[in-house]
Amino acid sequence: EKKDVPIVAKKLNAWLQQYKLHIQCNEDEVAHFLLPEEWVVESFVVEDPQTDEITDFISFYSLPSSVLKHPSHKTLHVAYSYYYFIGKHNLVDLQKDALIVAKNKGYDVFNALDIK
Repeated sequence: EKKDVPIVAKKLNAWLQQYKLHIQCNEDEVAHFLLPEEWVVESFVVEDPQTDEITDFISFYSLPSSVLKHPSHKTLHVAYSYYYFIGKHNLVDLQKDALIVAKNKGYDVFNALDIK
């Protein structure tokens, strides 16, 4: 949600500092690239229920492909892991949640790379 943009920008930038080559996003850029838009980008925050603090964040974007010469299937819906940061939870659990969300939304494939 728009109200989460300032803390997501702050924590995402802090998280990305661990990489030799990384982007630093201002709040406008985070809002533009990461606020959810159906079939474009999906983003989710995890809040600590005791403090309402955002502890974790994960996102993925959509890049559909046309299916040619098939009688019923016209589009292959592909999700790509995008930006994330972890705090309270681990990446495996967060990624599993993203996979479940993508499946429930109708994606056919989910691609993710581990690059350091």
